[in-house]
Amino acid sequence: MGNRQAVPRLLVVDDEPDLVDLYAVTLGADYDVTTAYGGPEAIEHVEEGGHYDVALVDRRMPDVSGDEVLDRLHEVAPECRVAMVTAVEPDFDIVDMPFDEYLVKPISRASIRETVDRLLRLQSYRDQCRRDYAIASKLAALRAHKEPEELEGHEEYQALVEQLETIREELDDTTATFGPNDFAAAFAEIERENVTASQSD
Repeated sequence: MGNRQAVPRLLVVDDEPDLVDLYAVTLGADYDVTTAYGGPEAIEHVEEGGHYDVALVDRRMPDVSGDEVLDRLHEVAPECRVAMVTAVEPDFDIVDMPFDEYLVKPISRASIRETVDRLLRLQSYRDQCRRDYAIASKLAALRAHKEPEELEGHEEYQALVEQLETIREELDDTTATFGPNDFAAAFAEIERENVTASQSD
């Protein structure tokens, strides 16, 4: 999420209007929900440049399928977490699809809420890890090339130290809410990002 103080933004996509409206009511009290009653409307929202933290996407839709919406989301907003919420049972074609969760309908309102909350926790954890790594790398570089006395007297260095302490407290708070599946998903994503980075080198 770009702004941690902002209300998380969700995109709900399905060609069943009643289902979209139900999800919107279920989630609307706590999140900023944008609805799309089909693939074309979803693509329009995505291409207008709207930032979304989580998207719930049906697969089987006329005109533009959920798979196409997923691909476009991945291209335009790769940091958006995506849950496929669909009546289509999973097959081997899902192996290379860039989604985070796959839920087969019917899905309870409680399960939808739990899924969104879990994906937002994972998003927050990933962002915090990136900030932790960036600041820790800067501190390590400075410590390798500056004398301790110089570092101790430098305001910007001390500010970095304080930022790292704050981020690590936030990480502790985030992981305190994790269940076993959350840890597994977080570590799996870190591994995927490491593989992607090594392949691009």
